[in-house]
Amino acid sequence: MHRVLLRETVIDVPAAELTEAARFWAEALAAQARPVAAHREFVALDHPAALSVIGLQGLASGPARLHLDLETDDVEAEVRRLVGLGARELRRHRSWVVLGDPSGIEFCVVPAESPDFAERARTVS
Repeated sequence: MHRVLLRETVIDVPAAELTEAARFWAEALAAQARPVAAHREFVALDHPAALSVIGLQGLASGPARLHLDLETDDVEAEVRRLVGLGARELRRHRSWVVLGDPSGIEFCVVPAESPDFAERARTVS
């Protein structure tokens, strides 16, 4: 027997875009970006507004990849905020919006559903 724990979600970007990606995701998740001294190719996001949940999605087309779902109690306001930080709106669905970060990584802005959303969510403007 052994134990396992998901430690982190890692967003992989080209090295030349690391600084901009770290700025974007730190602001998007109300966190502080911190270079990892022992591994210069990494930046840690300290105290992000994050709830680790893992899911699988079957894609009709395109390569395997990672994407994140950001929950919010106001989808439209959060989309506006993230677009203002440098995201691009890619697609709209029933109740969520697919955005691309400055490096092109797709992520979704979804309505809040987590049972502990009120407890764990961060207030942003």
